[in-house]
Amino acid sequence: MIRPLPTSPSPSLRSRMFGRFYHNSALLFAGVCALAAPCWCSLALAQAITIDTHSGANKGTGGTVDRRYAQIQPTNVPLDKTELDPKTRSEVIRVMQSEQGFAMRPFPMGHKGLTLEANGKLTPAGEPYLDMVTENGICAKPGDRVVLTDVKFDHNKIIFELNGGPDLKHRFLRHIQLGGGSMTTPVVQDDGQQPTGARLTLEFKGHIPELTGTQVKALLAPLISFDVKTPIQAFTDTLPPKLKDAILNHDVMVGMTTDMVLFAMGQPQRKVREVDGQMPFEEWIYGAPPKPVQFVRINGNRVIRVEVAKVGEPPEIFTKDEVEGLLRTDGTPLVAADEHTRTVRVGDVERDPNKEAPAPPPTLTAPGEKLPDNAGQNQPGAMKPVEFPTQKPDDYPDVAAARRADQQRAAEAAEQSKDGKPPSDSSKPADPNAGTSTAPTGQGSTASPATPPGTSSAQPSQQPQPH
Repeated sequence: MIRPLPTSPSPSLRSRMFGRFYHNSALLFAGVCALAAPCWCSLALAQAITIDTHSGANKGTGGTVDRRYAQIQPTNVPLDKTELDPKTRSEVIRVMQSEQGFAMRPFPMGHKGLTLEANGKLTPAGEPYLDMVTENGICAKPGDRVVLTDVKFDHNKIIFELNGGPDLKHRFLRHIQLGGGSMTTPVVQDDGQQPTGARLTLEFKGHIPELTGTQVKALLAPLISFDVKTPIQAFTDTLPPKLKDAILNHDVMVGMTTDMVLFAMGQPQRKVREVDGQMPFEEWIYGAPPKPVQFVRINGNRVIRVEVAKVGEPPEIFTKDEVEGLLRTDGTPLVAADEHTRTVRVGDVERDPNKEAPAPPPTLTAPGEKLPDNAGQNQPGAMKPVEFPTQKPDDYPDVAAARRADQQRAAEAAEQSKDGKPPSDSSKPADPNAGTSTAPTGQGSTASPATPPGTSSAQPSQQPQPH
């Protein structure tokens, strides 16, 4: 009987398998008859890394990128116009199968792989190359040894599988078991490990011409070097000349990776891990007194500081990155320090009044925005100063204070009624001309006599007597 494996298929593979079982008195034969149309699901893509949005690093092959991902220099290998015959094909397979070489640039994993035109360009290159490395991972770093584990011919292409290839072997049969009852046996053995190889396609125009193994190696030279080299030679051949000379002369430069430091200086005598503020780092120490001692400070995978201490001399400290520009196609740093970048300090920052200007006042305008010239005029949309209402003498901003004042006046009126005196209105200011009343001439009005002191023209209000 045919029984599927208990392991669930990967999310990128959704297929249904059907089979027929044939049995006779001599043998038991099982096979898969057909495959229903498989439906492939795209793997979740990782986010692409933007190197520099303003200096042109993210503009594909025409922009400024890392030398490891830049377009290659096309080769010039003379090719025959006749088509490849079976005998020459067998000879190429015999020479290239299991051949070893050194990677001249990072080889990304993934089903598609890299495509190299014979005496032409590489696809992808530049930013798409970086995206492929970021999404799929690296099979081999520059200078690593790679093995051509398989060679296939397909019309006008030669397909090379590096380090086992990027695909699983027996992708369908690994899910099939044969047997009867509870005793089943897998059709193919599977160790469960994911592939870590790469694929390289050498493409020709029209058809594959007559080739030799030496010509194929010459066409692949920009990506794989088949020369006999030591590991340090294979690694330094992938670097710019200045950086190569520094490694061969056992010099350490700020900006080097840990691999560069190991090829230049070897393993350190001591390693010390410390923390500078919020930044952890590792100090690699080379040498011992009375000889010069070199302190190489590493954060992550990069050298950020080099200190050389000699007996009787002040230490030499280097902090400027000298490698970053060498790895760029135009020599510029990875992130240009121009007007597009600025430093933002977060938290309570103390400003030095002798060196720094005071903080600008708060504003509603955007950085770099200028107000119009007629901002102070009476025009729609113009920003004007805030106008506060004028407070009148009888306004009471405090309700509680107004209530207390009313209560005080009521108490004074009650005390005056007890003594037989009319209540006085303390809330109104005294008017020196209150005794007379005049009217303008020509109105026909007459002046009223002044009210004698001690009397009131209006009857006082009756106040309730306290019980």
